[in-house]
Amino acid sequence: MDRNRKDEVHKALRRLGREYGFEDVVPERGNIDWEHVFDVAASVDPWIATRIGALHDRYDRSHPALVRIAFETEMPFDFVAGQYVTIKFDGRSRAYSIASSPNSKTTELCVRRVADGKLSPKLCDQLSVGDEIRVRGPNGHLILENRSPRDIAFLATGTGVAPMKSMIDYAFESGWDEYKGDKRNVWLFLGAAWEDDLPYHDDFASLAAEHDNFQYVPCLSREPYIAEWGGETDYIQDVLLKYVEERALADAAFGRHTARLLKQKPAVDIDTKIDPSSLEVYACGINAMVYSLETAARRLGVPERFIHCEGYG
Repeated sequence: MDRNRKDEVHKALRRLGREYGFEDVVPERGNIDWEHVFDVAASVDPWIATRIGALHDRYDRSHPALVRIAFETEMPFDFVAGQYVTIKFDGRSRAYSIASSPNSKTTELCVRRVADGKLSPKLCDQLSVGDEIRVRGPNGHLILENRSPRDIAFLATGTGVAPMKSMIDYAFESGWDEYKGDKRNVWLFLGAAWEDDLPYHDDFASLAAEHDNFQYVPCLSREPYIAEWGGETDYIQDVLLKYVEERALADAAFGRHTARLLKQKPAVDIDTKIDPSSLEVYACGINAMVYSLETAARRLGVPERFIHCEGYG
């Protein structure tokens, strides 16, 4: 699902060099001496060292680094939206959340390459059409609440959106986005570094265009380093606050950083706002992020009974 963006990174580094006066150490084409570029740039302005480090990481990244894997099983396979399976390929096993709806004819996984991973590089580089994998499961308890009038907010980073994709697709296929004839607002806040690190970005954008009660808010921390990006750039636990009703924020105690965020306008033009008291939250991603999201949801006034989290890593 990702792209090879070496050329884009190279051009971005040249632009940065022109802006800060170190363009002469960035060749127009060919190999880049990243260590030399870093040293020269840091002597000009230490602040840009972080940006150059991010560009270097992206330049050196193996491709593909984000893939979707669809398979069919020999025996009927039933699961609940939000669950995961353990797959085995080439003698290696790992658990992956199911990204497809239970109504889909094929089962789909979303896999990100881990540089020193035992299985993900094999799945990205070696798995081909017609190969066989072994599947165990399903397992997992991050599943949808019983239907209710409450709105829903899905919060995820990277491939943590896989179980959300399953739940969101199923919700709109089965009418779970409605309760007694009234539509429920379904929110998705999805964070990543780069635009092509957003799993199913086009699918979610299309779904938002089709359903006025689906609100999609992508958040990209590093995309502006390479290309123009008019969307959100903060962490999703911070971005969430911009879309909450003002009256719900009045009694919450926030620090200086959060107070600054609350003065910013949302980057995505959405007519409705979130009422935390009538919300159910589903969060998935790395453990530290999930903990931050859970804390933010509680502080906003989402009842603990309706906060469902799953962390990894």
